[in-house]
Amino acid sequence: MKHPDRLVVGCDQVLDLNGQLVSKAESPDDAIALLRSMSGQKHTLLSAAVVYDDAKPVWRHIGQVRLFMRNLSDDWVGAYVDRNWDSIKHAVGCYKLEEEGPRLFTRIEGDHFNVLGLPLLELLSYLTLRGTLRS
Repeated sequence: MKHPDRLVVGCDQVLDLNGQLVSKAESPDDAIALLRSMSGQKHTLLSAAVVYDDAKPVWRHIGQVRLFMRNLSDDWVGAYVDRNWDSIKHAVGCYKLEEEGPRLFTRIEGDHFNVLGLPLLELLSYLTLRGTLRS
């Protein structure tokens, strides 16, 4: 371990679509198929974070967000993937709210930071309570 005296934060995100875990698309065709399957559906993003201190987990949190996707035409989905592939290939669900992603949804219930992939407010609260960050 390079820096045993430092805190380490790990995070990741998964998407639940009707009880099935969805991974990142591996190709534009996979992205198109995924977005077509999500069209008109609700899904849940789970964003997890863990803080390690001295190589031991000392805090964990999972944030949930429910997203309601609009009904998308096949033509629109294809054009969206063409325009955005370089960016969305790195995102579970093939969208980023900080880019064109909001156009996909009718409603989002939950914390914006969880959609971005990190339960940031909860993490900051924990780090403040433990005295790592000043308030």
